[in-house]
Amino acid sequence: MRARGLVETTDPEFPRPVFRQPGFDGILTAKEMDEKISAWLKHTREAKGISRADVAHLLGLSVTVYGRYERSEGRMTVPRLIHLCEIMGFMPLDMLFDTAPHLWGKTPEEAEERRTLTRLIERLPPETMRDLIRLLKRMTPGEEGSEAVATSVSEGR
Repeated sequence: MRARGLVETTDPEFPRPVFRQPGFDGILTAKEMDEKISAWLKHTREAKGISRADVAHLLGLSVTVYGRYERSEGRMTVPRLIHLCEIMGFMPLDMLFDTAPHLWGKTPEEAEERRTLTRLIERLPPETMRDLIRLLKRMTPGEEGSEAVATSVSEGR
């Protein structure tokens, strides 16, 4: 537990203590995380200019049921999240980063830099991405396959 930075905490939603990693602002309860996710969903939908009714229709839900996600009254399943990503054009990591940026780094700045790097990589053309992967594997000590990649690159493969 210590190696992963976990601490014992209580959450009104769970009957027993749970072990969590503190975020930059402490440990959020499940309810607080739900509220952040809900606010992110609403903000993202509005920023894309999509109505709640249109999103609900595309998800095969009633407006009332979809509205529960944006009001943190309901939790979506992972398949529903994937469907929502397809409809609204975001990556699941976008929503998770807003809720738990501490998963990306030890400081808010480090987390933001990793998120920025991820966004830049997502926009690369496939060949450039492959080149970057080869380069990063050569630069990363102990990375599995880094020696084979370095050899094939130096031999012109």
